Amino acid sequence: MDISLYDYHLPSELIAQFPLQKRAESRMLILEKESGSIADSQFSEFTNQLNSGDCLVLNDTCVFPARLQQGRRRSGGAVEIFLVRRIDSSSDDGTECHWRALAKPGGRLKEGEEILFGDGDSTSLRLVSKLADGAWEIAFATQKSESEIISRFGSAPLPPYIQRAPEASDLSRYQTVFADKDKSGAVAAPTAGLHFTDKVLEALRNKGVSIAKITLHVGPGTFKPVQVLDIEDHKVDPEWAEISSEAATTINSAKERGTKLVAVGTTVTRTLEFVARLSNTDTVEEFSGMVDLYIRPGFEFQIVDSLLTNFHLPKSSLLILVSALAGRDIVLRAYEHAIAKQYRYYSYGDCMFIR
Repeated sequence: MDISLYDYHLPSELIAQFPLQKRAESRMLILEKESGSIADSQFSEFTNQLNSGDCLVLNDTCVFPARLQQGRRRSGGAVEIFLVRRIDSSSDDGTECHWRALAKPGGRLKEGEEILFGDGDSTSLRLVSKLADGAWEIAFATQKSESEIISRFGSAPLPPYIQRAPEASDLSRYQTVFADKDKSGAVAAPTAGLHFTDKVLEALRNKGVSIAKITLHVGPGTFKPVQVLDIEDHKVDPEWAEISSEAATTINSAKERGTKLVAVGTTVTRTLEFVARLSNTDTVEEFSGMVDLYIRPGFEFQIVDSLLTNFHLPKSSLLILVSALAGRDIVLRAYEHAIAKQYRYYSYGDCMFIR
């Protein structure tokens, strides 16, 4: 299928550059995937869309300040390091902390080069080797230096379509209220979760909705456009995910009851459907590992019934995923409606609930 079928025009002024002052004041488009009917609502009304016994699944990953913008070469040139994920250490004594990272300006940098931070030259990291896909393996000398550089020089890893410098407030607003600080590792927020407040979650529990939390550390590949003509030739980047035994029990209980399983975001959807396929059932088991499921039209969903999601970029694997759930024509018609109604798009934007 040609990738051009997943294109649409978005006026740039609809790309949200800042979050709303209050999370739950986002607008919410309600899309019936069977009939294609569309309704305009507010996220504050989300509780009314679920029934007692339904199960809501959240991604509790924690975004860390992955963008290191104050690096410099010994020659004086500025360097930005974007941390992606930790990788196994290759040092002899195991003290070095190795990461997969992106670097700018990548073409000028050399293997073995030090990138300095701060006023002196004692705070640094080392470029170990350039990887085949253009990313870098980098190394911090110790876990202490890793922690110091990230905490002192890291900033919120805002996506490229937010065309402003990160502010201190982004470290809290580009983060869900249910993010687990012990599960730090995402370089992008699971944005469908940004609309929730503690009050909304409490209202859902009081209504009898069960809530399960799983983890997927969102990587920069979430923003990667599909760069092939035929969507079948695209590959998604693997990301680390985990489902606890407790979460699996909560999810499986809802499936046994025959109640609705609602995924909050595409990250939750891909994780649940990936793990369900390991046993080829409509249940999930305790899991920890890499997830690389690419969901496209023709995919048969085994776990997810409904999806809360933000609006996604043209020609993206996330738009393709949503289209696999609700149908390409229906989804693109909903996007046209949202544009006409001046919905706010992308990470800090409004949301859509696919019933």
